[in-house]
Amino acid sequence: MDRFAGKVVLVTGASSGLGAACARLFAAEGAQVLAVARDAGRLSEVAASAAEAPGSISTHSADLADPDAAAGAVAACVAEHGRLDALVNNAGRHDFRRTTEVTRDQWRNDLAVNLDSVFFTSQAALPHLLESSGNIVNVASVAGVIGEAYSAAYTAAKHGVVGMTKALAVEYARTPVRVNCVCPGGMDTPQAHTIDVPDGADWELIMRVAALRGFMSADQVARVVAFLASDDAAAVHGSILTVDQGHTAG
Repeated sequence: MDRFAGKVVLVTGASSGLGAACARLFAAEGAQVLAVARDAGRLSEVAASAAEAPGSISTHSADLADPDAAAGAVAACVAEHGRLDALVNNAGRHDFRRTTEVTRDQWRNDLAVNLDSVFFTSQAALPHLLESSGNIVNVASVAGVIGEAYSAAYTAAKHGVVGMTKALAVEYARTPVRVNCVCPGGMDTPQAHTIDVPDGADWELIMRVAALRGFMSADQVARVVAFLASDDAAAVHGSILTVDQGHTAG
């Protein structure tokens, strides 16, 4: 497929998991991808894995919790490729903590990583997306539409991403720009294998996201992200799409 031939796509949180899967898929479909994350070494590995793709992956290391770094990533993309057609806001981190033990710094950092990064990257990208009739795909979580145990800050941030998606969709309804959101359930990613939960936490509550059919692969969710970013989804605007194997269905 060459849905993204001639297109430029910026993917955040692209050093592993869903972000890496998205970057590789976009490159496989012809896009010029700028993969953004903090870990430059892992970004290089992602870029190398797409060396034979019709498109390409270049990299930019940044901590998008910093608003200036978020704007800088967009500027770097446009400086390198001359345009921006799609922004995938995937950067984020899920830490499990008992609500009574969350510090002020942890609360603020969770919101900065999971919500501020989405806002400030989108803010910087929108002028370029207006020029290209482009689109934004935000990656929230099922925690953006339901609650998750030991995840008050993360859940608040992901609900914020869902609300932001809707607000931008209304604000830009009379323009060619589209804004949509994917809310994945449990995925088999490196983060899922390294989670640290509070002592004595109820593991059954934590694992509800994979209770029905187990974990999804990152590639499965990446294909949904790519659909929303493509012209195949030209009529999809302001959508909050759960990709969770039925977790939120009942």
